Amino acid sequence: MSLSEYVERLNTSLIRTIEQYEVLVTSPQGAVLVADGAQLSDFTPRDLKTALDGVGEIEVELRETIDAIQPPEQVADLHNLLFDDRFTSAREALGARAGTAANWVELSQTPEMAAYRTAVAVDKQACIDFQTELDATTERGAFADTPWIPGELKEVVDALLGCTGFPEHPEDLFRPPPTSTP
Repeated sequence: MSLSEYVERLNTSLIRTIEQYEVLVTSPQGAVLVADGAQLSDFTPRDLKTALDGVGEIEVELRETIDAIQPPEQVADLHNLLFDDRFTSAREALGARAGTAANWVELSQTPEMAAYRTAVAVDKQACIDFQTELDATTERGAFADTPWIPGELKEVVDALLGCTGFPEHPEDLFRPPPTSTP
């Protein structure tokens, strides 16, 4: 597979994944995924479980597509980095725990939530680090002979790792606002 064919297949898969995710987060069942602070009162932890299960279904389809792609040798390491599924276990554990939590305060204090927040923070930092490295490589002109890089590669990285889509403060994901005391 050529680099261009590889990027084209990835882009097709990613466009489908992004479309599915956008449908999910704009649905009543998935809106909890983008809720924060006071907005959480509109949802329950069980709603989060349902939404995370929906994310899981999207991930399975993407994983099947990605597993069928044999990356060109020159991007194999990058492919393996971008499509590492280490985040899946944190999402699954949080989903399972959300299904049993009585409320957001309880869920917020669980080891599963801590692990999920940590996974998001680690992925966010990895995305930032990779983007910095990609920008430095671009400045050195390393991709001068491959016109689709870094533009399309940046799109792939952003779509997968979602540098711009990460919350500003991952440590506050699904954290209910402090209750005020009279």
